[in-house]
Amino acid sequence: MDQHDIEAAEHRPENWPLGRLLGAASRAVERAWADALEARGLTHAGLVALHLLESGFDSQADLARLAQVEAQTMSRTVDRLVREGLVTRTPDPLDRRRHVLAVTPAGRSAFEAVRGLEQDVFPAVDDPEALRAALVQIVRSART
Repeated sequence: MDQHDIEAAEHRPENWPLGRLLGAASRAVERAWADALEARGLTHAGLVALHLLESGFDSQADLARLAQVEAQTMSRTVDRLVREGLVTRTPDPLDRRRHVLAVTPAGRSAFEAVRGLEQDVFPAVDDPEALRAALVQIVRSART
């Protein structure tokens, strides 16, 4: 093996340090995911908000807390969803400081349109459950 072959081998993904490999994989998947969502009129943040609303949460503060983003970030996301007709924001009759959020029929359709998107966007891996378990472990350890 000459010097050129050795250098070429060092630049193949299977020889990268784990941090570089994880970062590159994350960026590739994030780009593909964002492009697929954009083609369907959504953003990742909008999808998270719709998912939480569909799960029964109805306040912007709850959405921000559960999505682990700042209140202003969620406010911008909700503003966009309201402008696009995917969510409504109405005053809470019991608390004037609070607004109640709800998914519109258009929002429900947009959410349903991306339900199976992961299978179309993400590359197949040999052991998807092992990958999921490893990623959950990484995310959980990073949060503590």
